[in-house]
Amino acid sequence: MSGTLAAATALIFAAMGELVAEKSGVLNLGIEGMMATGAAMGFVAVSLSGSYTVGFVAAAVLGCLLSLVHAVLTLVFRADQTASGLAIGILGLGLSSAIGKSYEGRTVAGLPELNLGPLSDIPVIGEMFFQQDIMVYLSIALIFATWYVLTRTKLGLVIRAIGESPENAHALGLKVRLIRAGCVGFGGAMAGIGGAYMSTAYTPLWAEGMIAGRGWIVVALTVFGTWIVPRVAFGAYLFGSMSLLELSIQAFGWNIPSQAMSVLPYVVTIIMLAVISRNLAFIRLNSPASLGAVLKIS
Repeated sequence: MSGTLAAATALIFAAMGELVAEKSGVLNLGIEGMMATGAAMGFVAVSLSGSYTVGFVAAAVLGCLLSLVHAVLTLVFRADQTASGLAIGILGLGLSSAIGKSYEGRTVAGLPELNLGPLSDIPVIGEMFFQQDIMVYLSIALIFATWYVLTRTKLGLVIRAIGESPENAHALGLKVRLIRAGCVGFGGAMAGIGGAYMSTAYTPLWAEGMIAGRGWIVVALTVFGTWIVPRVAFGAYLFGSMSLLELSIQAFGWNIPSQAMSVLPYVVTIIMLAVISRNLAFIRLNSPASLGAVLKIS
């Protein structure tokens, strides 16, 4: 369980950001590149400064800037969201390679576990929940914060209204482009933090390609969770547990090819998406009506 929480942390950050962006009606398929860029920038910043705070902030800023390029293309120049997202994703992968080129194979110390005193000494539960680094707890807090903002605040109502009908929201005087840009920027920042967690905490080293498709899994998790925060979080933890199954199998001494175990989380995600897609009417209840559509307001 403790490993599952850590394995899912990067996905939680990126998935909550993507969920907010999609709730506003913007599809961002560039998450893979933003996570990779965040991973590279976060690692370089931590290596140079020795501060994990600096590393995560730098990753968030670069991820946000990259996502705002997507926002400008889709909201100002009205580019196709799918094409723009793919292009930004490719740009991010190339940028991450350039940033981390001279740091290939290097390592950092990694985030220390928080000392929670007697809580950490509780049998079983203490090891599972109270021997984690601070980013794990922040990711859990982010889940609750995202749920609260989207479902219990005026800002969340505005975001959801814009995602359902930007034309009507604009007629009511809401700043559709500005709010959508803010949501997309938030999504990029969270993707950057998720990538930085991968390179500085979960596996504290830089290696090109270390994101390994997790950005695409984040996009799939949003659909898997039918655009509902608790379900998206559940999907992230499910994927995290599946990614650790290989180590558990090896511990039992079972002779199963490692390649088969490595691909298992992705296969499970595809199967779950196929199962969910059989009930399109149910998914449509939660999917923003304008998701992926070109903005038509002047």
